[in-house]
This record gives sequence, structure tokens and C-alpha cells, in this order.
Amino acid sequence: MRHLLDTRTLDRATALRILDVAEDMADTQSRQVKKLPTLLGKTVVNLFFEDSTRTRISFEAAAKRLSADVINFAAKGSSVSKGESLKDTAQTLEAIGADAVVVRHSASGAPQTLATSSWISAGVVNAGDGTHEHPTQALLDAYTVRKRFYGDASRGRDLEGLRIVIVGDVLHSRVARSNVWLLSTLGAHVTLVSPPTLLPQNVSLWPAAVEYDLDAALATGPDAVMMLRIQAERMNAAYFPTEREYSRLWGLDAMRVAALPETSIVMHPGPMNRGLEISSEAADSARSTVLEQVANGVSVRMAVLYLLLAGERNDERGGAQ
Repeated sequence: MRHLLDTRTLDRATALRILDVAEDMADTQSRQVKKLPTLLGKTVVNLFFEDSTRTRISFEAAAKRLSADVINFAAKGSSVSKGESLKDTAQTLEAIGADAVVVRHSASGAPQTLATSSWISAGVVNAGDGTHEHPTQALLDAYTVRKRFYGDASRGRDLEGLRIVIVGDVLHSRVARSNVWLLSTLGAHVTLVSPPTLLPQNVSLWPAAVEYDLDAALATGPDAVMMLRIQAERMNAAYFPTEREYSRLWGLDAMRVAALPETSIVMHPGPMNRGLEISSEAADSARSTVLEQVANGVSVRMAVLYLLLAGERNDERGGAQ
């Protein structure tokens, strides 16, 4: 694996390989000493042009537990805020010898530009680009679903036949895009639930069903319900009448959770708008995997960095993404 830029082009075998390696990484994290010497001498740069405490900390923990040197680069207060280009920044990272660059950027396609340029030879991991994709979030979500339903028998298993409902602000959500592509590749049946105003125009081309009525979607008995954050910071128009109206029609509350099958799980990529897309009762219930997703994120990102830098990358220089 040379780079990880999206899930749309991620094939089933590679996705399962990442999830299975993440299982191995998770096993090491239950030990008293969690650190592995696997990436000793490697340098991982977290290049974040957008704020993100949760994702940056997760990648930092993953790299450090593999014994890599970590450099955290935040655009605010840096040369980027003074007008330095992506190319100049990339060439700086190349000069200091970065082996992997984890990129979060407000512009869709920025990680792809970095990976396909001649500016840098490091492996590139997309940590979220604009409203495009967030592949490691989808991988940790798939890992969480697989672990909940198959437990210790997860290795090698896909999600064939599982029904997953994704609810909320699909229009602005890179998490939704990455999940739709990955979950469908792994065999799950995906249904998107959203107000019409919060669906992208090309949603009919996605491998997912579309529903506007949350209660109707939940009545089908889904195995997992994934709530999406309302991204007010990306909205410059009124996409729904009021927050109260949105919560009433598309929010997951205690009553809706109680109506789900006993085995159904409740997911959220975080951070949550409690009382808007999800109630505290739903977020804190025994069905909720919110904290599991955070913990699983470290194992999945350890797997991605391992496969980029120590696993297959040395055999695939110049190979496929």
C-alpha cells in the first residue's frame, strides 16, 4: 500500500488486510507495555490545515506506539498562515526526511495532489479533505461493527448482509462518503437518511438506498445506526427550519433507540452535538460504540501506518494506491 487517499478505490482484499492487521495491533494494546519497535527510525508528520483534536491525537498515539518519531504541524501560526503554498510545505517535509505524511485539509483533493506530485516521496494518508473523504474514520467504523458482531471471530470476515443506516448531514460529511463506499465494498447494505436539503445532488450514483423518514428506516431493524454531526461551520444557508425541528424528525433519542432490535448498535464519529442529532441517553447507552470507535481508531491507524511504512510499501514502490 503506497498511500491511503480514499475508500472509493479501496478494494475488498486491501480493506480486509487493514482490518485484520488492526486486530493484531489491538491485541498488543492490551499488554502492559503497548509500544512496538516496528517503525523505529521512521518519521511521521501530522500535517493539519484544519483543526482536529480527536483525529490528530489518534494518529499521534498510533505512530508513537509503533515507535515512530512524530512531528505535529498545525497551519495556524505557521508559514502556511503567512501564505506558504502546499508545494513549499511539502518540499520542507521532504527535506527533513518525512516517511509518512498524514494530511487534513479544507480543500477536497489536497492529499491526492500531494501524493501524485513530485514534491514529496513520503506515503500520504488522508485524514479528511474538504467534503470528499475520511478513509481511516470509515475503516475504524467498519472495524467497530465487525468487532461488535463477530467478536474474536472477526479476522477475515466482511460485513456481508449487515444493514447499516447513516443519518444526518450527508451533504457536508466526508465520513458518510467514505463509509458508503467502504461498507458497500465489504458487503453491507447501506441506507442514507436525511432531509432532502442535506443530500448531495449525485447521491443516486452512490451504492446506497435513500430514505427521508428516520422512523421508517429504523422500523426495518438495522444492525447499526450511524449518526452524523450537523456541520454548522460548513453551512452558509438554512438547510432545515430550526434545530428543534431537525432533532424531532432526524435526531436519535431514547425512544427511537428503545425501538431498535436488541442487537443494534449506535455509532457517531464525533464530536457530537448532544440534543441535536443525538440525545445524551442514546449517546451514553449500552448500545453506543462512541468510545469504542475512539479506541479502535488508534489500532486502525497503527495498521495503516504499519502497512505504509513497514509492511507492503517497500515491495510496492511506485505501485497502486
